[in-house]
Amino acid sequence: MPPTNMSNEEVPPPLPEKKRRIAVLTSGGDAPGMNGAVRAVVRMAIAKGCEAFFVHEGYEGLVNGGDMIKQADWEDVRGFLPEGGTLIGSARCMSFRERWGRLSAAKNMVLNGIDALIVCGGDGSLTGADLFRKEWPGLLEELVGKGELTTEQITPFKSLNIVGLVGSIDNDMSATDATIGCYSSLHRICGCVDSINDTAQSHQRAFIVEVMGRHCGWLALMSAISTGADFLFIPESPPSRDWRIDMSTIITKHRKMGKRTTLVIIAEGAIDQDLKKVTPGEIKDLLSNELKLDTRVTTLGHIQRGGAPCAYDRLLSTLQGAEAVNAVLEAKEGTPSPVISVIENKIVRQPLMEAVRLTQLVPAAIEHKDFARAMELRDAEFSEYFNAYRITGAAELPELLLPENKRMRIGIIHVGAPAGGMNAASRAAIAYCFSRGHTPVALYNGFSGLIRHHSDKPQGSVRDISWLEADSWVSKGGSEIGTNRTLPSENMAEVSLAFERYNIQALFCIGGFEAFHAVSELRKARKEFPPVSIPIVVLPATVSNNVPGTEYSLGSDTCLNALIEYCDTCRQSASASRRRVFVIETQGGESGYVAVIAGISVGALAVYTPEEGINIKMLDSDIDALRETFKRDRGQNRAGKIILRNEKASSVYTTQVIADILSVEGKTREGKVQFEARVGIPGHFQQGKEPSPMDRVRAVRFAVRSLQHLESFAGWSREEIANDPTTVSVIGIRGAKVQFSAMETVENEETDWKHRRPKAEYWRGLTGLGDILAGRPRRTAPDDQEIGILPI
Repeated sequence: MPPTNMSNEEVPPPLPEKKRRIAVLTSGGDAPGMNGAVRAVVRMAIAKGCEAFFVHEGYEGLVNGGDMIKQADWEDVRGFLPEGGTLIGSARCMSFRERWGRLSAAKNMVLNGIDALIVCGGDGSLTGADLFRKEWPGLLEELVGKGELTTEQITPFKSLNIVGLVGSIDNDMSATDATIGCYSSLHRICGCVDSINDTAQSHQRAFIVEVMGRHCGWLALMSAISTGADFLFIPESPPSRDWRIDMSTIITKHRKMGKRTTLVIIAEGAIDQDLKKVTPGEIKDLLSNELKLDTRVTTLGHIQRGGAPCAYDRLLSTLQGAEAVNAVLEAKEGTPSPVISVIENKIVRQPLMEAVRLTQLVPAAIEHKDFARAMELRDAEFSEYFNAYRITGAAELPELLLPENKRMRIGIIHVGAPAGGMNAASRAAIAYCFSRGHTPVALYNGFSGLIRHHSDKPQGSVRDISWLEADSWVSKGGSEIGTNRTLPSENMAEVSLAFERYNIQALFCIGGFEAFHAVSELRKARKEFPPVSIPIVVLPATVSNNVPGTEYSLGSDTCLNALIEYCDTCRQSASASRRRVFVIETQGGESGYVAVIAGISVGALAVYTPEEGINIKMLDSDIDALRETFKRDRGQNRAGKIILRNEKASSVYTTQVIADILSVEGKTREGKVQFEARVGIPGHFQQGKEPSPMDRVRAVRFAVRSLQHLESFAGWSREEIANDPTTVSVIGIRGAKVQFSAMETVENEETDWKHRRPKAEYWRGLTGLGDILAGRPRRTAPDDQEIGILPI
């Protein structure tokens, strides 16, 4: 029942004029990363001179008011980043759907002096928020008419500002490339499927894994790519009406090729082209009864929602939460409510209701069997990933085979240190070769293997490779064909001879700055050594993310996830003593990318990078900040502090030296310990074990694009190839668009060869934001910080 009207005696006097007050609530389902968004909203609001409020239990708290709406201080969001779920609670509130519920919510906001609301939830929660904004003036007038508020009380609250953040593991919101929580959920799925594959391999079993996604197949598609699934069911693109025959054909083919396992991924909303639901049970009956496979069904259920958020979701939620505060402060009366999105690697504001409208068009298109339209309504990458999955799945697709004169022998080589995703990219390239009729040639042990190809391996360090050999590589870290830092200039003549002897007609080079350097040498050697006049693509793969020509390198996401796991463990160990600082050394070479992004993702107090260096004033300021922080400490858990230092930030102030300085300065003159310091050096732990799902799916996307680029030069003469700069290219993401950049241009105009990094490092603008949210004394004002770049 709706609440009865309150008497005038219950109405408190008007609130005195105060700072701008911004409330944050989480609504609907929970998603990993929501807590990071709440933390960012609270701390950014306070940093901007506002007051922040929690609304507990979603809209239920807004309707009920009282203690469910509380002011949030800086320290109240300490420890939020690594926590899954939502710490301020979430609920599906039926009363807010009724006008009386919204009346109560409006009254509670006015009584608390709040006129801005940031909502993190799905499309239903955001739709409700926008309706609340539209009704706001009428709600206030009705409350005055009923005597529950006075005209004086509502005068400062003539308009309500609403900003939306999308929290959804399904990644089902249009107008954004990713939603908060989707990649964490994908991590959980891939971890489970990797474990399932182990037992499937032992028993030669078939497994059917059902993942979430009623109207959206994003989780199913990405997990199928990440785990090398044999068959896939998603609602946007149902299989043909003969899907039983198609699936049986593909799985039988794979088994005859020697594959011991079978994996089918199905979204919970899977249907056929007649809109009839496809269930795991009927797939199991087919595999068990007709193909005679020992088959099991696993429904992952709510395990997909749980656990700590991954690095990407911590970063995404932090940047979006901070931008939401900016959107509130910059809002004009009458401006439509925005939703904070990520589009083409940039944090942007989109009209909230337009995003909701586009989202709701997808199930409508499916209902009308307009599956092509449903695919179009997803983000631009969705269709590309779906096509990449099909073309690398070793299915029978005769229409993809090229004519004989367009087929090539394509060499695949790894150069530099191992990085997550190298094997996944190689696997995808090999599968693509077989789909198109090319011959994949593995060049083992990098350029040193080529230089010593006559004696290095009995079976040869240059060898044609089969689909089955590479099929299991998708989830493997390291480098299955070997890698090292040797450059071709060590013996270019021998490299050229190997290219000619094995008829290498194109080269797919995967690796870090050494791979970039090696391809540069090959380009310059074309006139003297004609056999190296072949099309070449370098795919950046390094934990350091320091290769020019791209904003993202394979392996960097795996590194960040390994590093935040290490930092979380260190911080947890500090919770017992509370007053402890861990100085942790990160990899990254001369680039501070890993340190800065990990620092934002774990809430590090300070980050030291080679770009900024370290000086005594900086250390002194950070020591003062630590003293003040521990002085305010209330004895809460997770009170340990993290400082990240890039391995080459300073030759003088080493990680141990900084820890020693902190330990000395952490004592008073009387010897009382204010805080103590410890060193943490994760070293090669940062390279990770299994590659992250993001590195796996992007490896497939990059590999397919790279092979398509290489095959576009089939039939060209050596002279034509040597005269076209685009025949030697770097593939990379620039604003999330996959682009090929001519090597000659990148190495001459964009490369800082001395420091082995790009001249313009696009992520540098985020260093100030990390300082703001950590409470570190700022070197620039908050207004000077750029939040609109998402370095992924």
